[in-house]
Amino acid sequence: MQHALDAASAVRGHTSPNPWVGAVLVRDGDVIATGATAPPGGAHAEAAALAGIDARGATLYVTLEPCAPFPGKRTRPCAELIAEAGVARVVIALEDPDPNVRGRGVAILRAAGIQVETGDGHDAALALLRPYLKHRMAGLPYVVAKYAASLDGRIASASGESKWLTGESARERAHRERAWVDAIMIGSGTALADDPALTARPGGVEATRQPTRIVLDARGRLSATAKLLHAPGHAIVATTAAAPAGWKRSIANTGAHLIECEPSAAGVNLEQLLRTLARRGIMSIWAEGGGTLLAALLEGGHADELWGFIAPVLLGSGGLPAISGFTAQTMSNALRLGDVVIEPLHPDVLIRGYTGAWSP
Repeated sequence: MQHALDAASAVRGHTSPNPWVGAVLVRDGDVIATGATAPPGGAHAEAAALAGIDARGATLYVTLEPCAPFPGKRTRPCAELIAEAGVARVVIALEDPDPNVRGRGVAILRAAGIQVETGDGHDAALALLRPYLKHRMAGLPYVVAKYAASLDGRIASASGESKWLTGESARERAHRERAWVDAIMIGSGTALADDPALTARPGGVEATRQPTRIVLDARGRLSATAKLLHAPGHAIVATTAAAPAGWKRSIANTGAHLIECEPSAAGVNLEQLLRTLARRGIMSIWAEGGGTLLAALLEGGHADELWGFIAPVLLGSGGLPAISGFTAQTMSNALRLGDVVIEPLHPDVLIRGYTGAWSP
């Protein structure tokens, strides 16, 4: 099962809106084939592992319940392929909550006389597939709120300067995360202040697959010449009816997609936007700020994880706060992260954990 989990981890984020799954075929204690989910339209993990292999009497380890037939399905149901291949036993880490599967894959296998066991590797598969699980269970993307700040919680100096607050190790870690998520989200203030390209550049090289770039701009302030509108990949600008029609045309002419939302205190209605993005197949979002957007995501219960890259620097009270507007009146009302992980990224440190807003 660990081999299967490793195979799934290697394709994390590259299979959306399908889950990233790993499968390992074993006979007499030896691994005879390994498969992982291909991008949409390609083979699922189980089909990849079974291709060209005599699987009769073998055991198949898979990180998620094999899929079942449903209307509109583009690939052969994996449960049927496994049954036809003569596999004797299937070990499944996690049952699939997708309404099109949800126990039906297991039922097909058992009806074919295959021994089925579930639960081996359950916790690891659950952690790996959290974005997929939230997308299928709640109809919403999985949101990771991220910021880089000084020891005193500032993301920029009083003049607005923020480059570079953290060192190369922290920035590289952030780019590796950008490379697997479906989308990166920022507010218009951050877009105007920094004019970022918002591309994933692990190792300093632009990744072949780029996440969708999303900017929240309720009033129509983003320039049509902004770098993020012209970088490789796709861009989405979320706005409202209050934005000028001429501005909307200029943004659309860049090739970006406009999503018009109802207005809210956060600028755009985040619940409405996130549900729209989920319907478009976006399962995971890396929200990079600024402070107003992060506060709105936390206040609204939209952020599932919080990642704070903390630099050994002091910027003082005149600097811009990492999270602007989020307030806990008492210690009992403070947001405390769960399953906290602390990673040294010399000279900085990453503190990350679950917010508890949603849990599988």
